[in-house]
Amino acid sequence: MSAVIETTYGRVEGSREHGTYAFKGLPFAAPPIGARRWMPPVPPERWDGVRPATAFSPACPQESLTVSAADLFAVEGPRDEDCLYLNVWSPSTDDARRPVMVWIHGGGYNMGSASQPIFDGGQLARRGDVVVVTINYRLGPLGFMKLDEVTDGAIPATGNEGLLDIVAALEWVRDNIAAFGGDQDNVTVFGESAGGWAVGALLSMPRAAGLFHKAIAQSGVGHPGLDLDHANHLARLFADRIGLKASNAAELRAAPPEKILAAAPSLFKSFFEPDPSNSDRYLRHVIDGDILPMPIVDAVDAGAAASIPLIVGTTRDEVAKIFVVSAFTEGEPPFEKVRRLVHRDIDVRQLASIYGRARRDRFGRDSEVDIAAAIATDTVRIPSLRLLDAQRRHQPNSYGYLFNWTSPGGDAAYGSPHGIDIGFVFGTYDLAEDYAAEWGQGPAAAALSHAVMDAWAAFARTGNPSTPNLGEWPRYGDARRTMMIGERTYVADAPYEDERRAWEAYSNTDLAKPLFRIPGRETATA
Repeated sequence: MSAVIETTYGRVEGSREHGTYAFKGLPFAAPPIGARRWMPPVPPERWDGVRPATAFSPACPQESLTVSAADLFAVEGPRDEDCLYLNVWSPSTDDARRPVMVWIHGGGYNMGSASQPIFDGGQLARRGDVVVVTINYRLGPLGFMKLDEVTDGAIPATGNEGLLDIVAALEWVRDNIAAFGGDQDNVTVFGESAGGWAVGALLSMPRAAGLFHKAIAQSGVGHPGLDLDHANHLARLFADRIGLKASNAAELRAAPPEKILAAAPSLFKSFFEPDPSNSDRYLRHVIDGDILPMPIVDAVDAGAAASIPLIVGTTRDEVAKIFVVSAFTEGEPPFEKVRRLVHRDIDVRQLASIYGRARRDRFGRDSEVDIAAAIATDTVRIPSLRLLDAQRRHQPNSYGYLFNWTSPGGDAAYGSPHGIDIGFVFGTYDLAEDYAAEWGQGPAAAALSHAVMDAWAAFARTGNPSTPNLGEWPRYGDARRTMMIGERTYVADAPYEDERRAWEAYSNTDLAKPLFRIPGRETATA
């Protein structure tokens, strides 16, 4: 069974899959190629006839994942700069005006795709009676490289073109989603890791105002943006490596994507540098004073998203045990690995003393590895809590969670790692044998996934994630009430509070400072 829908650009034909309609590979912007490389997105051209919408588009150009612990998130299939497409799953194409949930994939702004099997929106759409949309956006140097200064304006890239792609996708949703059974006046953005970064950025972006109405930031820190000096420094590194000068802007636009990627600062490559101080040389969105007027937490604290109900949460162990125990830098002492994640202002040994005492008081493990792993996790959790603290002052419907389902992978050695929540949110935790090996399977996993999907859909519908399955989810509030989601689901007041307080000595600015000295900027940390 198929369905033909009229969009603002032409008719599209999707298919019926497992109880939902699926429309794949819908263009929301013109191909960002040739003269459009590094430019803001523009609408796609109209087409005649009926466009098939049964196959995913190529993923955006990106580096290949090299960390075996995260192989489940490897992107398969073709890649092409013509990648600004989205996918829609809907229970019906009637006029029921269902809540719309727009997913922004993670991958450090360097990798990922809307078409990864783990993000299949069919089960969430069917169970929650919602319309699920997954979107691509330009990645790495093609989406987040600030080139205006280094090219003397010949390429006016702000470093936020990837975010502008997300805004363009939300504009497409506003203009078209009613025809797919969705409500353009009830849109929730949700994303994990870099997708959570993007959710935070959208909260602070004037250009995104009115395009969404609720937000869920999963394991996405609130302050990953680059300041102008940092962004310009990374652009100069890129220019030096690729060997092209500002006068060769046309040549730069014509360079193969592979050459662009090879010369660009990289999130994943940076962690392999022998000097930990180089691990902050990777691309993120830019606090440029225009698209992003100020750091995310500062903007939210000032009321930029006062009308937006918000859920913010992390996993219990985030990147911690994967990062500290095994990945990236084998043989390096645990606290040296942590130095790759925190800035030089931060006294890791002092934090370790406080964490060790807090863990012993809870009868928790207090080895050097466990403490280092907990500090590494809090490089994600603490900024996320600060985002939530900033929003709750304006918006009472602010909710916090800690996802603590233990992965069976590695004989449970990884605890509740970064990304463990995704398979339960989409109901895809046991989609394949290797998924089930990392996320789990069986009645308990199924019950958890149903409870999480119900809560996320309830929040999208009403702004309150309480459900019979998950239970009453109280507002975060002054007590920092937090839903603990895992083998046992319950509400805790201010979990790991001693550890949170240990970071109060550091401002948001401290947390966002680069590890290395930027040439010509005397205030940078040595």
